[in-house]
Amino acid sequence: MKITYPFLLTLFCTTFLSPIAFAQDVSSPTLKPKPKTKTEIKEEQAKAEAAAKKARESFLQRLDEAFLEQLGTPAYVPSPPDAPTTRRIPPAPFDSPPYPNGDWQIGGSPIIGDPGELPPWPLMQALYEGPGGEAWKKSKIQIYGWVNFSGNISTSHTSSKSENGNFPLIYDLRPNRMELNQIVLYLERLPNEAQTDHIDWGFRISFLYGLDYRFTTTYGFLSDQLLKHNSYAGFDMPMIYFDLYVPQIFQGMNIRIGRIISEPDIEAQLAPNNLMASHSLLYSFDDYCHEGIFTTTKINDQWTIQAGIDCGTDVAIWQEDPGRQVTGTVMIQWTAPNQMDSIYAGANSFNNGKFGYNNLQQFVGTWTHKFNDRIYTATEAWYMYMNDAKSHPTPEVPFQNGSFPVRDGYAPEWAVVNYTMFRISPGTFFTVRNEYFNDKVGSRTGFATQYSEHSVGLTWWPDKLITIRPELRFDHSYDVPAYNNGTRQNQLAFVVDTIFHF
Repeated sequence: MKITYPFLLTLFCTTFLSPIAFAQDVSSPTLKPKPKTKTEIKEEQAKAEAAAKKARESFLQRLDEAFLEQLGTPAYVPSPPDAPTTRRIPPAPFDSPPYPNGDWQIGGSPIIGDPGELPPWPLMQALYEGPGGEAWKKSKIQIYGWVNFSGNISTSHTSSKSENGNFPLIYDLRPNRMELNQIVLYLERLPNEAQTDHIDWGFRISFLYGLDYRFTTTYGFLSDQLLKHNSYAGFDMPMIYFDLYVPQIFQGMNIRIGRIISEPDIEAQLAPNNLMASHSLLYSFDDYCHEGIFTTTKINDQWTIQAGIDCGTDVAIWQEDPGRQVTGTVMIQWTAPNQMDSIYAGANSFNNGKFGYNNLQQFVGTWTHKFNDRIYTATEAWYMYMNDAKSHPTPEVPFQNGSFPVRDGYAPEWAVVNYTMFRISPGTFFTVRNEYFNDKVGSRTGFATQYSEHSVGLTWWPDKLITIRPELRFDHSYDVPAYNNGTRQNQLAFVVDTIFHF
């Protein structure tokens, strides 16, 4: 038989290629999608029709319906054990809500390793369900806020000398009255800091109106309301910043530029982030806001390092003041491998310590320990000082956020506070707070004395939108009378506040 080229080609294809093609055909059949059932088709049509109907409603109608829907939603809804997650760090140690924060304490940065996804509050739900809903979702920009008001019954009273009979208890420094503490609006975008393949960005612009502006005021920025007019209600913007997330540096770096709330502290100015209605003395008299550049770098699962540079504590970058100078901040966070402990410590603000509006040198640390899913405790301590302080206003320092010391010279103070939380139901926890505060020369409170403060309180979320926090608090000054306008050493107060989210 004559062997020709076509014969060889036919033999090769038959012998070698046909089995391969057959094998591929057998192992990878073309799978047709499973046809939808009539029930599934009807459900999809119903959802589409409902969404189209909702989009045709007015914004106010959608907002009203969103409020009614979320008012009936429990604050805490446990996630299924097998729920998918994009988080690349261990699960959050705490449930939030009911606790204010789910992660270990750290300020000045989003949580590196978390996607930064927030369920929508009613305002955003109404926008998502409107004609431009998909564009809002793709932008990741959210608008939300809350209203916070409170009342107190105190053994102290107002007088012709001062309305601030509860002082140095703050924020509710006026006794036996109701207060509008905060109306807050956030405009923000959270960067996705769980992913590691691209740079992301975010920002926050905050608007605050109410009594609490008195405790976030920066000298030179909207400060005349307090420092010239002593207004009990005013406006502030405590956070105006831009975030840049760079995943290629170690396990991720966040760079925050702008006006921020001071990085440390168990507590927070913004009501939903606080454990109780009132604030400890430790928190009431440390520094509040900084303007500058702040970096947060996640080294590994246990260590995070923060370093920043700003223009000083609670003073605007353009304001003439001895405290407006180059100021550093270095903080370190360590979390235990078993996720039961965290230490967060460092130098929150340091420069030459020259006496200024609020030029506090602060060295601070917090240890948080989780006993189990129902009980945890957090203990914070700090030491602060200013050099060459004056006991009276001067041309260089016409104001002081806090008080002038009772004598000239070195002005130190130190404090320690412990919070212990007991979760008693899915949406409720009980808090015990104990603290000691030594204002050695009265630089923060105006009274050179030691203080102790003991409080018990309840945080209750009846539903997703409402938080109610009653507490009973006892304060004592040891060396001189400090309460009731400097006439009593003891003060007992019942305080309750309510937060309504929108």
